[in-house]
Formats: sequence, structure tokens, C-alpha cells
Amino acid sequence: MKYRNILSFLALALCFLFVACGDDDANEVTVDFDFSGEYTISDQMGRPAINTVFVSALNKDDFNTTVPADQGGAYADRFESRLLALNPGYTTNALGLDAATFTSVLASDVLTVSTEGTTTFFDGTNVLTGRALADDVIDVELLLIFGGPDGSANAGLTSDNVASNDKEFSSDFPYLASPW
Repeated sequence: MKYRNILSFLALALCFLFVACGDDDANEVTVDFDFSGEYTISDQMGRPAINTVFVSALNKDDFNTTVPADQGGAYADRFESRLLALNPGYTTNALGLDAATFTSVLASDVLTVSTEGTTTFFDGTNVLTGRALADDVIDVELLLIFGGPDGSANAGLTSDNVASNDKEFSSDFPYLASPW
């Protein structure tokens, strides 16, 4: 999942590269985009793995075409049932959220972004304020599902054991790691 998101970001970065203007106006490139037509949502992944884990195969198409503002009301109960099936001992998580509250947050599959302050998926203090490339989203989600109130329950289930990206991220835009 980490590679899919990185590849999507890389594709977007390449688009900007190919339409960027140089210093030489004689070689100016103009690109006209046609956004006419009808578009449909075919897949949603605001928060990686949430759709994959909490939405049954029978409901994938419906979930993926539901407007995010309507997902919470339509899916929170199903998400809660799934959470309790995955972790029958769930009481609260490291955020202090009980099952109903936690799954109501998850059911709206959007990535919230703070325009001020730290941008992170979860750093122990800041929660769902965005997402940095190096954030270990899967470990955070596993911790919140299986880790219990202090994050120490079910230790074997709170990490995917992938410590970091296979290459360092760049400090320059678009911040991606160099190709293999």
C-alpha cells in the first residue's frame, strides 16, 4: 500500500514536470485540459487500508461510490462490527476512543489536513492532521485497532514490521525517494 501511494504521488509530480515552463519563452508549452464529461468515483483511499480492511467485498463498489460526507452514516455500524470481529477485546484505543466513536471517524474515508501546525497521521500528540511521506500509516492503524488504551496490547498485531521506506526521501520537492 505504501508503494501505491508513492507511485500515485510520483505520477502527479511527473505531470507537473512535463507541463512546467522553462526560462526560454520560445519553447513555451501550452496544454489545454478538457474536463468536460461525466466523472464517477471508482475507488477511495483517503486513509490507506481502511477501505481494504473494513469494507466487505460485497460492499466495495457501493462504498467507493458513496460521497464521503455520507459514508459515516451509512458505514459506521458495519465498521464497528468489523472492528469487534477483528478485536473482540477492544475497549478503547490509544486515542481514548471507544469502538463506536473510533469507527464513526474511520467510516468517512477522507484524509483531514491541518493547514497550521504539524502534518502527520499520528505522532503520539497530533492525530490525523495530514500525512507526511515517512508516516508509518499501517503501523498507526494497527496500533489503534489492536493496541488497546495504551498501545501495548496484542504486541504481535500492532506493527507490519516494515520500519521505513526502502530509500530516504528527498528534502527537495517533490520529496520522493530516488528510483531504485
